Amino acid sequence: MRQREGLSQTALAERLGISSSYLNLIEHDRRPISANLLIRLAQFTDLDLKSFAEGEDTKLAAILMEVFGDPVFEGKVPSEAETREFVASNPEIARAVLHLHHAFIETRGSAATLAAQVLDRQDLTGIDRGGMASEQVTDLIQRYRNHFPELETEAERLWKEGALEGEDLFGSLSAYLEKKHKVTVQVLKVGEMGSAVRQYDPEKRELRISEVLRRGSRNFQLGYQIGLLDCSSMIDRIPREPDLTSDEARALGRMALANYFAGAVLMPYAEFLRAAQEERYDLDLLQHRFRANYEQVCHRLTSLQRKGAEGVPFHMVRIDIAGNISKKFSATGVHFPRFGGLCPLWSVHAAFLRPNVIRVQISRLPDGRTFFSIGRTIRKHRGGFHAPEILYAIELGCDIDAARQLVYADGMDLSNPAGVVPVGTTCRLCERLECGARAFPSMHNPLRIDENVRGISFYAPTRKEPS
Repeated sequence: MRQREGLSQTALAERLGISSSYLNLIEHDRRPISANLLIRLAQFTDLDLKSFAEGEDTKLAAILMEVFGDPVFEGKVPSEAETREFVASNPEIARAVLHLHHAFIETRGSAATLAAQVLDRQDLTGIDRGGMASEQVTDLIQRYRNHFPELETEAERLWKEGALEGEDLFGSLSAYLEKKHKVTVQVLKVGEMGSAVRQYDPEKRELRISEVLRRGSRNFQLGYQIGLLDCSSMIDRIPREPDLTSDEARALGRMALANYFAGAVLMPYAEFLRAAQEERYDLDLLQHRFRANYEQVCHRLTSLQRKGAEGVPFHMVRIDIAGNISKKFSATGVHFPRFGGLCPLWSVHAAFLRPNVIRVQISRLPDGRTFFSIGRTIRKHRGGFHAPEILYAIELGCDIDAARQLVYADGMDLSNPAGVVPVGTTCRLCERLECGARAFPSMHNPLRIDENVRGISFYAPTRKEPS
């Protein structure tokens, strides 16, 4: 918040009547922020107390609970209360534990890959280290709440400087690349592009776009390239933060920020927010109006966090048909798993049963938080008949209190408990022991096997009927 206000630690400390060293301790989770300090902050800033409800300590504790759900900790799992107390009193050590577990997961994955390659007599090079890099980038985006004001400003500048035309955005963006960067744009056949949908040759100053991309996706790729060229210093600065510890993570961070810029170009903030509110977040209408695809619209809705002009806070998750999570963000406080599969009762999984059809769901977590969500599949662009068809599913969700702002809640009885689906995050952390979809035992309860009794799930306990 201090950085958003453009204040130094010294300046903010003076306003609060405390020393800059004490403020530094607060910002590094080594001192608590008191109610008196919050009141002083509220006197000269637009302070939203709800933003403190899901603090860094809460998020870190939730992540550590998932870490302790790893079978390697079997029988040595601290309680949720103990974990929260540990994080509150030792935040740096808690982060070190998390970092150590990341290293362990990476090493274990590399060892498994090596073993498989040895058994198959394959080349032992090319061990994938991208998994942890992608998690680091996800953490970075989450810390910024998926909102980057500088990139929003640059996107608005592009519309003015480039005199962009909504009816011919591809032509306008191509002309801008030609005029400012001497980059020519070509749309090429699949045979010339191979498996690539975009290729940039910095020496020839050529940007090649595959014909398989539809109009909105072509515009998006042009916006992405302009972001890398126009906002290079800005896009470089954020991934240099210590959160990104590897070259792979920093490269993924640059790509994520360039994608963010492209989305901001296709869907300018003020215009898009106004349309979303007027159309009550009707995803189909927003796709048509801004010539963007379903995923781009969903992702853009999660970024509407501008101070004083916020949209509905959403969470978003994307999975493939095997359940692998490839994209996630949460402005609702939902914690998505890092190391395991998402609870199978979420609507995002059921979306595969009826492709391209929107499914709505009211879901409740074990802690009582209730959400309204929309799930639907999307198809990747195909390069011809012989190219495999790849499906993803996306869930976009909001707090139940905001559901009436969405057209998808029309006609639904949001207060009827019979319509609520009890969900968890991932099996190892879920406290719902009698769930028929349980795939793994809960870390909160020891596994008890009785060969003479079978419950609704192999890992669900059975109740003895009274005699």
